[in-house]
Amino acid sequence: MDEYFFQCPYCWERISMLIDLSQSHQNYIEDCEICCNPMQITAAIKYQNIVSFEAKSIEQ
Repeated sequence: MDEYFFQCPYCWERISMLIDLSQSHQNYIEDCEICCNPMQITAAIKYQNIVSFEAKSIEQ
């Protein structure tokens, strides 16, 4: 597990989450710990390193 810091796409606060480095591709919904809005999280892992990460609003 690795702690990754990023900015919430809703409230713009800097937050963190634990990323499982054993899974090469991850795509899931997680609520912001500050504003509680749902974000779509997408992460790619290669050689136990986060090579891409995106947190975006699920609103259309």
